[in-house]
Amino acid sequence: MLVLASQSPRRAEILRNAGIPFIVRVPDVDETPHQGESPEHYVLRIAWIKAQAVHAGPGETVLGADTTVVLDGEMMGKPADEAEARCMLERLSGRRHEVLTGIAIVRENGAPVRTWAATSVWFATMTAGEIDDYVASGEPMDKAGAYAIQGLASKFIEKVEGSYFNVVGLPIALVYRHLTEPRP
Repeated sequence: MLVLASQSPRRAEILRNAGIPFIVRVPDVDETPHQGESPEHYVLRIAWIKAQAVHAGPGETVLGADTTVVLDGEMMGKPADEAEARCMLERLSGRRHEVLTGIAIVRENGAPVRTWAATSVWFATMTAGEIDDYVASGEPMDKAGAYAIQGLASKFIEKVEGSYFNVVGLPIALVYRHLTEPRP
């Protein structure tokens, strides 16, 4: 049985839609970035500590994941308030950025997996009114980079290069490949 070490409803929905049975155990971990930590190292580290933080019973495989938005080398996590969400969206407007998701898979009697996926996303230029309306919707508030590609922000996404599901929160093809590959 797969154990999803995440409280993300988006990750759960991706697994459900892919037909992968799982249960959820929510880890309690500190997700604060370390000073000078690269975005790639950060998502790998957080995915790993999430996977390690939940109990795995016999025959269970644990999946931890973490996603961040990166613009000009700077990580953009979840906004603390509406003002920060507005600032993030103003910075993303009319620009290309990267979305990184780290995954960690821990199996009983198997080699652990630690890897990450990157997707490039191009935002259309947004007017101040569009940003205000989107922030007022509440959708940006619990999303890395202050947007949900699968939601109201979809109308501002001009192009995606890489895994769309990675931007939602879980690069499902990568996860599936690692879950189904033969164990050493």
